[in-house]
Amino acid sequence: MTTITPDARFAILDAPSNLGLRPPAPDVIPGCYKAPWALRDAGLRERIGASDAGAVVPPRYVSTWQPGDGVRNGPAIAAYARKLADRVAAVRESGAFPIVLGGDCSILLGPAVALREAGRYGLAYLDAHTDFRHLGNSPHVGAAGGEALALVTGRGDDYLVDLGGLRPYVADEDVIVLGVRDEEDLRDAEESGLACVPVADIGPGTLDTARKILVRDDLDGFWIHVDADILDPAVLPAVDSPTPGGLDADGLAGLLRGLLHLPGAAGLEITIFDPDLDQDGTQAALLVDILASALTTGP
Repeated sequence: MTTITPDARFAILDAPSNLGLRPPAPDVIPGCYKAPWALRDAGLRERIGASDAGAVVPPRYVSTWQPGDGVRNGPAIAAYARKLADRVAAVRESGAFPIVLGGDCSILLGPAVALREAGRYGLAYLDAHTDFRHLGNSPHVGAAGGEALALVTGRGDDYLVDLGGLRPYVADEDVIVLGVRDEEDLRDAEESGLACVPVADIGPGTLDTARKILVRDDLDGFWIHVDADILDPAVLPAVDSPTPGGLDADGLAGLLRGLLHLPGAAGLEITIFDPDLDQDGTQAALLVDILASALTTGP
């Protein structure tokens, strides 16, 4: 397993997809596809000394949807996942540590496929929500951003969850969900066998819990998913679904820093930040401060 060291090489890869989101209002396109540009403009690449791995351009976003249509933009999400998987794999093969800038949570399918093709990898899922909606607990599915964790653990349409015959991309027992606020949300995931640490329980023992799940002899490493809504909306409100009771900036930086320095950390993605809701750029600057602190400071 690899471990991040002071001489680690980071590579930033843009995944500016909003395919997994519903429109925030009629005739309005979700703005999180702009997040990679906002984070770059705020100096992320320079702050962490990363190389530029370019961007994976997503297919057209289609806003129309009604119950019964299946996953919104589903075929486009599947095609995008395949392209993103190839690019993530190429970054890793170059010896660099991939930092993927989304986009909505459905971009997780790309790294999950890339890592599944390379072996067996775990997942640290940092989010205000479990994103575990599927037909087993919901009358219909719609926006893949709210189903991302269900999809990567094999719950959903075959064309999304079985790319390359690899279902599931991540096994239930290889997942830890961190930062969720809603008890009902947590219950569905926990009853399915996923380890969950609600935001109120995040503390000094959290990394020990994560280590037991993510650092095992039968795993080749793990991916880190960070939804910006894990932060309290008083700290960073520019997200798709702000939920009170989240982490503060230091709390997220410390949690991320600890995860990144566990043996086997294989990459990181940041999702759901919406620059349309950050007109003066201060929230992008805050996210860059958090990521730079976590990536460039020792454990």
